[in-house]
Amino acid sequence: MENLAGIEDLPDELEDLEVCMKEGRAPRCVQRYRIRIDREQYVVHVTFMTGQQLLEVAGKCDVKRWKIFQKLHGKMVEIGLNERVSFTEPGIEKFKTLPLDQTEG
Repeated sequence: MENLAGIEDLPDELEDLEVCMKEGRAPRCVQRYRIRIDREQYVVHVTFMTGQQLLEVAGKCDVKRWKIFQKLHGKMVEIGLNERVSFTEPGIEKFKTLPLDQTEG
C-alpha cells in the first residue's frame, strides 16, 4: 500500500525491519527504514521499493544478472524486478541476492 501523505509528513524516526520481525510486530510507518541485504545494512527513506531498486541499493546494478529474495515469515520468497515491497508490511526480516547463474539450494 502506498503512503498517501508525503514522506515528510511521517515521524522522523528509524524502523529496523529485523528488529520488528524479532519482536513480532508490524513496522511503523516512518521516514527511514533499516534493511539488510545480504550481510550489509542500509537506511532507506521510502516506505516501499521495487526488486530492481533493492538490487541497485545493494550495488547489483546489472539487474539482469541477479535475483533478489526476501525472508518473509521465515521463508525465502523471490521478488520480481518490478514488484513492490512495502516496508510497513509485517514479517519481512531481510533480503538476499543470488546471481542468476547460481543454483538455489
